[in-house]
Amino acid sequence: MKKKWPLPFGMKTKHLALLVAGIMWTGLTIAQESVNVSGGNATGSGGSAAYSIGQVVYTTHSGSTGTVAQGVQHAYEIFILGTKETALNISLTAFPNPATDNLTITVSEFKNEKLWYQLFDALGKSAGRGEISGQQTTLALQHLPMATYFLDIHNQENKKIQSFKIIKN
Repeated sequence: MKKKWPLPFGMKTKHLALLVAGIMWTGLTIAQESVNVSGGNATGSGGSAAYSIGQVVYTTHSGSTGTVAQGVQHAYEIFILGTKETALNISLTAFPNPATDNLTITVSEFKNEKLWYQLFDALGKSAGRGEISGQQTTLALQHLPMATYFLDIHNQENKKIQSFKIIKN
């Protein structure tokens, strides 16, 4: 017969407490989980994104300070549309935005100021430039591919007085 060595009273209690704590901890750990039909990674010239198709559950919680949607990723972009007063005391407007064929630049209270525009793509490559010759100037966009462009308006001192983010559909 083999002799068993008894554990001291404190050791037995510590082992039991660690075992119970370990079991409770594994029951409390929760990771993000969703049931998806498909998914993958999409890569292009603008970067890459991971996506999933078929997420079946998401919740929205609203309160007095705002709303949060859990389970879904949302893009958040701020577009400032409208007019802006410049140092020349004129208002510049570019419309329609998004544009398809033509974009119109409107200058309120045009008094023969020497203004010109420059259009850039997202990589900073020039997509066109020209003079603003009156209260309304139309830019032809038919030759440009669908993308996001930046329109800079400059004065005669070559100082940029306003920029617009233009979406070409």
